[in-house]
Amino acid sequence: MKYHQINSALFVKNRKKFTAEMKPNSVAVFNSNDIYPVSADSTLPFAQHRDIFYLSGVDQEESILLLFPDAPYEHQKEILFLKETSEHIAIWEGEKLTKERAFQVSGIRTVYWLQDFHKILNEMMTYADTMYINTNEHYRATVETETREARFVKWWKEHYPAHNVAKSNPILQRLRSVKESEELDLIQQACDITEKGFRRLLSFVKPNVTEYEIEAELIHEFIRNRSKGFAYTPIIASGNNANVLHYIENNQQCKEGDLILLDVAAEYANYSSDLSRTIPVSGRYNERQKAVYNAVLRVKNEATKMLTPGTLWKQYHVEVGKVMTSELLGLGLIDKADVQNENPEWPAYKKYFMHGTSHHMGLDTHDYGLLHEPMKANMVFTVEPGIYIPAEGFGIRLEDNVVIQEKGEPFNLMRNIPIEADEIESLMNE
Repeated sequence: MKYHQINSALFVKNRKKFTAEMKPNSVAVFNSNDIYPVSADSTLPFAQHRDIFYLSGVDQEESILLLFPDAPYEHQKEILFLKETSEHIAIWEGEKLTKERAFQVSGIRTVYWLQDFHKILNEMMTYADTMYINTNEHYRATVETETREARFVKWWKEHYPAHNVAKSNPILQRLRSVKESEELDLIQQACDITEKGFRRLLSFVKPNVTEYEIEAELIHEFIRNRSKGFAYTPIIASGNNANVLHYIENNQQCKEGDLILLDVAAEYANYSSDLSRTIPVSGRYNERQKAVYNAVLRVKNEATKMLTPGTLWKQYHVEVGKVMTSELLGLGLIDKADVQNENPEWPAYKKYFMHGTSHHMGLDTHDYGLLHEPMKANMVFTVEPGIYIPAEGFGIRLEDNVVIQEKGEPFNLMRNIPIEADEIESLMNE
């Protein structure tokens, strides 16, 4: 991996939090992701399952973590299973984790090779009453491919039908949504790398540059700063492309006088950042563009202040909608009659701002978090309002990542990334 090794104390702490929530006499198993085939012998780059990474720090395929806090023997309470390395693998694929190195990474002393998994699991099952299976229950998830985790669950149910079944995901949804200080530092590093990429663009963007050239500048800066690359598929949307919320073609020329909506950010050590900025191709916003830009910025600033412990996600979006409604009235995009006659299920402001304002962020860009539960300190949220005006040929979205504090306003992890229109113009015209 490109990132610096993370202190194993973080993963020891994460496991203690998880096992404290497990039922008595229960086992939990977590699998790495597959390496997914493309065609012939081609594969997609490996991306580790965030749950096993969160609990172990292991960033390698074909790894399994077994947790059994009530095991009869100390060495059985935490076990890692790894693909056995060899001289042949080292030559053809590079370094894989040895048992000693796995301990350094994870803090887990008991490490076996993968071929011993079924034998050892069988022994654990004779002691245990309950198995925690790890299913994907994220509110945005649509899983069509059978994952390694899903295959394991199917196999386990066939072989151990007499055991009770419990779910890991509700525990992880709560634990992962509240960040440890080490995690906040890693997300900050991702944000700092994103800042470097964004500042690079401000001196690069000129009329007639292409969206894909901008993408190339970003990936260059991200990788040279130890990021694996983009935290998610980048959106580099010039002109009317900005009105397609998930525009990812990035293949058009940026024309003089247009704006470019950038929704682009780096990952670091599997932790995401998530940035949106909207910049002028020619280095200056026109009067209308700046008016809309500043309206979006005011909504973002007001929305940020609402992110405090105890806030409910659904009500928060209602309140942000009121602020956005006021700004759209000021811009002349809606009028009082639109508001008076609006459908409560789809308020008038939704014509120009149709997506949510915030989501959890962390190991996943749309991270774990139970939306029906109140917000807590050390949760990380995006704040990303936008106004999209196809009739005028542009859309504007601004987004920062913030940490909820025990008291007061959230801490902005992107506080150093230029966002004021005047500062962006100044930097683009240096």
